[in-house]
Amino acid sequence: MKIILIGASGSGKSTFAYELGEIMDLPVYHLDYYFWKPGWQETPREEWAEFNRNLVKENRWIIDGYYGRTLDIRLEAADVIFFMDLSPWITTYRVIKRRIQYHGKTRRDLNEGCPESIDWAFIKYGWNFRRDKKPRIMEKMKKHSVNKKVIIIKQPKQARLILDQLKERGLAYLDEIDGYEFGL
Repeated sequence: MKIILIGASGSGKSTFAYELGEIMDLPVYHLDYYFWKPGWQETPREEWAEFNRNLVKENRWIIDGYYGRTLDIRLEAADVIFFMDLSPWITTYRVIKRRIQYHGKTRRDLNEGCPESIDWAFIKYGWNFRRDKKPRIMEKMKKHSVNKKVIIIKQPKQARLILDQLKERGLAYLDEIDGYEFGL
């Protein structure tokens, strides 16, 4: 099983990925962990693309992260696509809360030497994610959706429901989810 999670900062991708990985016994890869080198240094473009091409060759995984330039690589390889399409009010609140919670610390989904930080550009990026990124994400998901399960989550309670049902009913529950039910 190969699963990707896409969404704005603060949409709950990493938290969902951790729990989903435990439930389904799948390795979880947080793209932020691999993209950001200590001191918030970016991975060079070609190196990043190569990393993504190699990562998707693995047999089983959950990959958490957007990274638009390499999204097609992950979409093509995935069996299940989750798009966390939450309100910017929710995601912005979560980003600010996370900044306070992890002040001066590095989250487990980030590389060492990348302590939690926030600036106006980051808040603006997250706030405008739906407006700026969603149309292209939807286009790409439709292009890659043949023989894939696409699930769009619009509310935190939908994410919780999916995780609870997977715990209770197992992997077969994914087959029962209608992507349209969650907003596709």
